Amino acid sequence: QCDEIWSFVGMKQKNVPEEHKGELGFGDVYTWTAIDADTKLVPCWHVGSRGAESAHDFISDLASRLSNRIQLTTDGHKAYVEAVEDAFGADIDYAMLIKLYGNAAGREDERRYSPAGFAGTEIRVMTGDPDMEHISTSYVERQNLTMRMNIRRFTRLTNAFSKKLENHMHAISLHFMNYNFCRIHKTLRVTPAMEAGIADHVWTMEEVIGLIPEEPPKKRGPYKKRNSN
Repeated sequence: QCDEIWSFVGMKQKNVPEEHKGELGFGDVYTWTAIDADTKLVPCWHVGSRGAESAHDFISDLASRLSNRIQLTTDGHKAYVEAVEDAFGADIDYAMLIKLYGNAAGREDERRYSPAGFAGTEIRVMTGDPDMEHISTSYVERQNLTMRMNIRRFTRLTNAFSKKLENHMHAISLHFMNYNFCRIHKTLRVTPAMEAGIADHVWTMEEVIGLIPEEPPKKRGPYKKRNSN
């Protein structure tokens, strides 16, 4: 299951200066996520725009991490269509789950906190023969909520938003490392990485920190004797 979650860096999109409009790291930024419905592992994510180029980079990365034919479900975002075709060709069972919403009633300020009512779903089979019972985006949408609850930068209506894109991406990387390898999933009773067979124990944060390569010691400069007064 794949989805994308919105956040922003530096400032809201409406406040981005003209010289930085369209530049990643100013205003709207999206995190594309994929989750395996069986193991709950998040095999990859991508931070970028919501356009075709980011979709292509994300889906290509996902395809490179998989060894077997999979069933994929996304929402109705059109950027997925060409990206999935380019990355997987016909070697995938792919469906879109399009959610339909009614018009939100009330004043504009009320609609901000009360989104449009859910009206139903529409399934579109795009490639292959996906199992209709497993066409869902529930797990990846729950992962989006987990991100908002665990990454302070994603909390709405606060001043905790990311100020730099680099730090935004670092925070997301730490979140998913902790989620995949360190945090026991309540349903699985093991970590997603253990369920997927890529880890044999619950990782500690000390082990995570140990993955950071040590910087070589800097060469000491010439010694200068201090003049004593």
